[in-house]
Amino acid sequence: MKIEPFALERFFAGYEFSAQHVLCASDCETLSVGELLAMEPGADEAFAALRLGYTETAGGPELRREIAALYEGIAADDILVFAGAQEAIFVFMNAVLNAGDHVIVHSPCYQSLASVAAAAGCRVTRWDALAESGWTPDPGRLEREITPATRALVVNFPHNPTGHLPEKEAFTAIADLARRNGFLLFSDEVYRLLEYEEGDRLPAACEIYENGVSLGVMSKAFGLAGLRLGWVACRNHDVLRALAWFKDYTTICTAAPSEFLAALALRRRDVILERNLDIIRGNLEALSGFFSRHEGFFSWQRPRAGPVAFPALSFAATSDDFCAGLLRERGVLLAPGRLFGAAPKHFRIGFGRRDFKTGMERLSRYVEQRLWG
Repeated sequence: MKIEPFALERFFAGYEFSAQHVLCASDCETLSVGELLAMEPGADEAFAALRLGYTETAGGPELRREIAALYEGIAADDILVFAGAQEAIFVFMNAVLNAGDHVIVHSPCYQSLASVAAAAGCRVTRWDALAESGWTPDPGRLEREITPATRALVVNFPHNPTGHLPEKEAFTAIADLARRNGFLLFSDEVYRLLEYEEGDRLPAACEIYENGVSLGVMSKAFGLAGLRLGWVACRNHDVLRALAWFKDYTTICTAAPSEFLAALALRRRDVILERNLDIIRGNLEALSGFFSRHEGFFSWQRPRAGPVAFPALSFAATSDDFCAGLLRERGVLLAPGRLFGAAPKHFRIGFGRRDFKTGMERLSRYVEQRLWG
């Protein structure tokens, strides 16, 4: 397989661990192993006694039960565990799609949602969402792009990098369109459970469509990226079987410590999610204040869910130049829009971590110096 370089990951490889403040992170505040173990009596001893043998290819039964509990009408047998969401994306695109298939991808996007399918020989059409329409992708455009060769539609809600969350009726209409046309709906839901208002939460694709494939991960909403543990939930067991067969050639199974800690975190999900939502809500107010003070120089759509937003510059510079200057002069990392296949004025900012306000102070000083002199 020949695949193009992953622009965002190469960007992070160059700067993420050297920048003083990472202000474009897409995950939430993490926990230490000790903090996580302290959430459950006896967890310390159980973790110390854990045997470090192979785990089940599908994921341990206890872990899959806890993941299934995140959904309505989904059983443990409808879950397949992966070493992070990235592996799940790679396996799905290679195990289920064939060269010549047509795939429609909601864009701007996390690059692998489009690039892996293209490298597998699929024809990829981007279903672009635009800032001027509030990042709402046009359903009429989607219908026009469907062909007899369309095998899958890839969507991402809550959306990375914009934070867009459609109304439930709009998402249900997407699932109905997939059903009428007989294609798979691959739904990147890694930011699900981070809706600012619980009533805005969308149903999972796997809940409302028999050929819906819901992608989840411990990295984003739970802030446990170091576990490298994700999953897909799907009621079509032919799809799950194809993924499991391909996974035999990737990781085979995930790490026993990761499965233990992930199951523990899922049992304590209410505490972890509420903590992370409190951080997000507080940081979002600070971010809103920043854009209000500088509304002549930036535009943005306030997100409805998740820890990321996708503002744009209103002055002459490109986001590449702006982000490079901010990193050079203030040690603060923002992600230019080109990394998501977007217009050159946009950039991603992340506000799911506790040190957000420190980074924002440096960003504010840089903006004031640059724009006001």
